[in-house]
Amino acid sequence: MRILFLSQRVPYPPNRGDKIITWRLVERFSREHEVTIVCFSHDEDDEKAARFLREEKGIKTITIPINLRNKKIQSLPLLLTGTPLTLGVFGSRELQRVVDEELPRSDMAYAFSSSMAAFILGRGTPWILHIAELDSDKWRQYAERHRFPMSALYRREWKTLRRFEERAVADAVTNVFCTPLEEVIFQKELPGHPSMVVRNGVAIDHYTPDPSCAEPGHLVFTGVMDYFPNVDGCIWFAKEILPMVRARVPHAHFTIVGSKPTPEVKALASLDGVEVTGYVDDTRDYLRRAAVSIAPLRVARGIQNKVLEALAMGLPTVGTTSATQGVEGTPGTNYIVADEAQDFADAVIRLLEDPAEGRALGDRARSFVEDKYRWDNCLSPLDGVLEDITNKAQGNDPS
Repeated sequence: MRILFLSQRVPYPPNRGDKIITWRLVERFSREHEVTIVCFSHDEDDEKAARFLREEKGIKTITIPINLRNKKIQSLPLLLTGTPLTLGVFGSRELQRVVDEELPRSDMAYAFSSSMAAFILGRGTPWILHIAELDSDKWRQYAERHRFPMSALYRREWKTLRRFEERAVADAVTNVFCTPLEEVIFQKELPGHPSMVVRNGVAIDHYTPDPSCAEPGHLVFTGVMDYFPNVDGCIWFAKEILPMVRARVPHAHFTIVGSKPTPEVKALASLDGVEVTGYVDDTRDYLRRAAVSIAPLRVARGIQNKVLEALAMGLPTVGTTSATQGVEGTPGTNYIVADEAQDFADAVIRLLEDPAEGRALGDRARSFVEDKYRWDNCLSPLDGVLEDITNKAQGNDPS
């Protein structure tokens, strides 16, 4: 088939959450189908990645430049309307023009995120909506974590985007979620629409354990550091939890690994035992040096790739319910869950003081992801959906 793939960012390289899953989807589709990518380009790195996809991978990739800062400002008049700001920020006449040209030549489309659904909604071409996280519900969580006036802004976005999602999910052939929990929430709030679970995977052969490199007391967090849930979680850990850990384990130190750290995150480096790296070439270098991986996210939906990667590296991992709820493992067996600051600190301290317990937890974590989160196994449910679309297009629909 000819598949038109829409995404907010160039789906390469797989160095952040959304790019990891979009690249794996494109990679799998392109094995048997002709894929055309239409996406936004945020910077020169995106343009380089797009050229790589075209020239080295042979995948037609069309990019539309976007400046998110300017787009956010330009979208403010939408506050006087019932349109969600998300559709203003990611709205584009140029991208719509490209989609209008490519869609008639496509057998189906795949929209990654509800904002990209706006470009193909109601056009008649079969399409799949991939909801990496329940976008509207994310804004509801943001509203709960912020004070007025931002709480009011986020609450408005939640409600207006939910109304748009109701239209989008009804128009799609099916709606894809990365965890069973997300699907349950979806079916409860927007019942009666087709849905399926396609779990995120992890590159098992890329993330491999090396316990000999672990540094005693070294705690590591990885993630893009201008993303609110990551920022909020790291601030909470560094200011409230780490001091309790260091009171018992004085040599404990915390490294925040990830690109685009905000001023609030950079300021954490002034605290005792905290390092902020900014962008690094390979997060595995830091994960290998970690004694414990932490995921202190208090706002999260979907599955956290950072957690899967840490588990694949055989790292004992402590995370909140929000950070681990998308991982279909067993708390206490594959990772430790703690939501209160004292409980989180106690779990980290126990692992640092008993390396043997940490090693056993890490070994079980590695075995768990090897068994459940290989990419081919995770993405295989989509094969049947594409086959159904193909059969219907060829007039072979048994129904």
